[in-house]
Amino acid sequence: MKEWTREERYRVLKGPEDIRDLYDRIQKSVYRQTYHVQPITGLSSDPNGFALHKGTWHLCYQWCPWGAVHGLKYWYHVTSPDLVHWQNAGIGLAPDRDYDNRGTHSGSAISIGDDLVFYYTGNHRDEDWTRTPYTCAALLGADNRPVKLDQPLFGPRDDHSEHQRDPKVVWNEQKQRFYIFIGAQRLDKRGCVLVYESEKPLEGWRFAGELKVPGYESFGGMWECPYIVNISGRDVLIFSPQYTLLPGRGESTNHNVYLIGTMDYDTLTFTPDGPYRHLDYGFDFYAAQGAASIGDPDKAILIAWIGLPDNHYPTEEEDWEGSLSLPRELRVKGGKLLQTPLAALESLRGAALKPNGTLPAACELEIACPDGDFEIALFTREDGSGGLRLSYDAARKACRVDRSGMDKRFNIPVGEVLDMPVETPLKKLRVFVDRCSVEIFANDGESTFTTHLYPTDREFHYTATEGVSLRGWEMERAVTDEFVV
Repeated sequence: MKEWTREERYRVLKGPEDIRDLYDRIQKSVYRQTYHVQPITGLSSDPNGFALHKGTWHLCYQWCPWGAVHGLKYWYHVTSPDLVHWQNAGIGLAPDRDYDNRGTHSGSAISIGDDLVFYYTGNHRDEDWTRTPYTCAALLGADNRPVKLDQPLFGPRDDHSEHQRDPKVVWNEQKQRFYIFIGAQRLDKRGCVLVYESEKPLEGWRFAGELKVPGYESFGGMWECPYIVNISGRDVLIFSPQYTLLPGRGESTNHNVYLIGTMDYDTLTFTPDGPYRHLDYGFDFYAAQGAASIGDPDKAILIAWIGLPDNHYPTEEEDWEGSLSLPRELRVKGGKLLQTPLAALESLRGAALKPNGTLPAACELEIACPDGDFEIALFTREDGSGGLRLSYDAARKACRVDRSGMDKRFNIPVGEVLDMPVETPLKKLRVFVDRCSVEIFANDGESTFTTHLYPTDREFHYTATEGVSLRGWEMERAVTDEFVV
């Protein structure tokens, strides 16, 4: 594995020709996705700037152009008419100002009249590498590229650590003002959220206070990517706690969770109705962000990074890594979130799978489950050995997912076996496979499980116990992957 120097990781991209050869090379990878957003080169991580504006969906991802390494971060911009078909639009934000000289880090967007406004963290570092995070903004220009404001909206607070980032903007109709929620860390290394408010989107921002979440005062060491949304009259708080081990999650210290409760903007208190739940139970799901301005009070649209901050993946050897999850519709039912794939994804269905026990590299599967215990193994060898094994235990109401039988194993110390709990008997699974990722939706979105997976040439078979019924389709291309910088 390549050892990257700081100078290599923090190089400035001077023009398209700096990465043209890298782009051409990684196009030959057998793991390039078919219908998921992925990096044009290098590393993609957090989804950013996700919003519907004048009939077009805008989405960016955090991007390091040079390879599968965290270094100088850009935003790369993609657009879609339908959340299914995506086109590359080029660099969204570049670290070209003093206040973001070492990276344009994660943030959000909101559509306001004729303007699409982006909010992001400007990562400034001094010569001694001391970090100062600024909250910055940009407006979508006539050429479909964001144009930055000359100055940040505001700087960091010195009563918290340097970890202050990921501004998520929301408009509160009752209060008639905008709020920015920022992931932060207290000086005693406990995670929290800082709240700012303003009546105008690009000026007058003032510190409102720290978000209070009773019972979660010492939950994790940093809360990344906070997001509050109201769905059908219920408030949902989604965030990514870091630097902590959680029960049943192996050795991972990065998570994505949610709470359902009530948000009081007068006291800046989010009161949970019950304990936290995992947004996704898979190995590789993080930094989820909801789309702004969708205009439907009964649902949200969510997308996440398929990956984790400290993990490593086999495509690092090819100098690229990462992709974004499929957009999901979120609804609240029975005190929990239901997450379902978009109905429009059915437009990508091609030829039906033949019942011969083999799987295409990009496909959708619908699985009807029998009563009681059962097992399904995807991407096995021809003799049925190995593969991604899903074992349902009816007594425990949990489906165990084990990827340790694959030829390409990775992140072994973090863990290769996790449970996906379900509260009702498991009756159906919907599985989306795309060359290096698998997304599983159980019981119409009651639980979900996302993982990277890198099958080799001999691992395209499947097996299932008696009573399991499987049908599926090859999936057509939905991401252009053109060289646009």
